[in-house]
Amino acid sequence: MSSLVTHLLSLGLRVVRKGPMGSVEGAREWMHEPKDEPSPPLWLTRRHWITRRQVGGFSTFTVRPRDVREPEKAVLYLHGGTYVSEISGWHGVLISRMVDAGCRVEVPIYGLAPEHTYREAFGFLHEVYRELMADVDPARTLLAGDSAGGGLALALAQTLPEVDLPEPARLVLISPWLDLTMSNPDILEVEGADPWLNPVGLMEAAKEWAGGDDLTEPRLSPIYGPMAGLPPMDLYIGTRDLLWPDTRRMYDQVTRAGGEVHLFEEEGAVHIHPLLPIPEGGQARARIMRTVEEL
Repeated sequence: MSSLVTHLLSLGLRVVRKGPMGSVEGAREWMHEPKDEPSPPLWLTRRHWITRRQVGGFSTFTVRPRDVREPEKAVLYLHGGTYVSEISGWHGVLISRMVDAGCRVEVPIYGLAPEHTYREAFGFLHEVYRELMADVDPARTLLAGDSAGGGLALALAQTLPEVDLPEPARLVLISPWLDLTMSNPDILEVEGADPWLNPVGLMEAAKEWAGGDDLTEPRLSPIYGPMAGLPPMDLYIGTRDLLWPDTRRMYDQVTRAGGEVHLFEEEGAVHIHPLLPIPEGGQARARIMRTVEEL
């Protein structure tokens, strides 16, 4: 059973997010709203040392501890937001904890739909990752992401061999959006329980991010990409998350391919619960932080 905090949050999300995303018109209106400025919140800049640089026309933030020693381990974190919304304060909280654990956290600000498509993202992310590998051992690097960023993180890992870049030590994927076709029939069984995500809005965002390309292209939907040879991965998902069926599906695919994968399901939890200030997220956050600390 969900906690009272999650229940109250769910009621609000149904009104503010799921309802408006239930029509094509509402989804398009949301996608064309002005983007928020992706600058780090003031509290994060006061707590950590943050630098910003341009890579191929896009920004990336490097967040480090405030001591003078350069961290020997790193996290490349890709934020979610349906490929439409900018990074939020919820992401900042998890990023801050990773920095407190002694990591350099690289946060690429990739271009968002409808102004940008996935075709612009991969060259940018490859270069950010290449620059990170010049400073940090890949064996002490973690690639992480949530929601759309989780799917993008997996797709990035699948493409690293194509550009002669080493794989990171581990993948941590939080509620990853793995199949933009949303064609898994099991999604229908979860739709009513999910208070946040609406398939109609997701499909409109997916089409904009794809820029007219086939949604089964693995860089869009990494569930159709190679599963063999990937780093060990951890999957975090709640049972009231529209993306739960595809997360279970990918767990099975990686297992069949002989990969190391751990599926952490939280009964009654909603989308990206490890990022949210709710009781269901506490255990998941603690587990993620143990993984980071062990790098």
